[in-house]
Parts: sequence; structure tokens; C-alpha cells
Amino acid sequence: MRSIAYVLAALAVFGLAFWAYRENYATQRVLGETRQLQRDIGAAQVRLSVLRAEWAYLNRPNRLRELADINFDRLGLLPLRPDQFGRVDEVSYPMVDLLPLMNPIDISTLAVEDPL
Repeated sequence: MRSIAYVLAALAVFGLAFWAYRENYATQRVLGETRQLQRDIGAAQVRLSVLRAEWAYLNRPNRLRELADINFDRLGLLPLRPDQFGRVDEVSYPMVDLLPLMNPIDISTLAVEDPL
């Protein structure tokens, strides 16, 4: 009976060793993927900051004004003036159509006497 227990214990140790071996390599693989993803995220953040800087450079007011002047024949863009804007109270908002009441109910309140 003892020999069966020894064999079962040895098989359990081998099985656990094999499981630990596989888990170790799976963990190492996932850690490597995580490091690669972190490098990719860092590179994407650098690219994004460069793109933001380029966007700010290309949208300089002086540059846009020069482009509007150069392309005035084709685009007809004029500079914005304060008199081109209106006030909020001058905006006409569309009327909201309310749903018609099909079966109106008359509600009346009865005076409730105070029990005190």
C-alpha cells in the first residue's frame, strides 16, 4: 500500500512541476507582451505629441490669414468681423409640437379637513 502512495505522490509532484513549468513560461510570455505594449503606447504618445505640435504650427493665425489671401480668388474667404455675429435672443428656435391630448381627465381637489 505504501508503494502505491509513493507512486501517487511522485506522479503528483511531476504533475505539479509540469504545471508550474508551463505557468512560468506563460507568465514570461505575457510579461514580454506587456512590455511590448508599453513600448508601443510610449511610441504612440510621442507620435501624438509631434502631431499636436504640427497641428498647432499649421493652424497659426498668420499662416491661415496668408493662405486665405493667396487663395482669395478660388475661395472668397473674408476675415471675421464682430458685426457678422448675432445675439442669442435673435436666434429663432423651431417650435416644439406638443402631442395632442386624446382623453383629458378633469382633476379637482377636495379640501381635506385637518384632523387636529
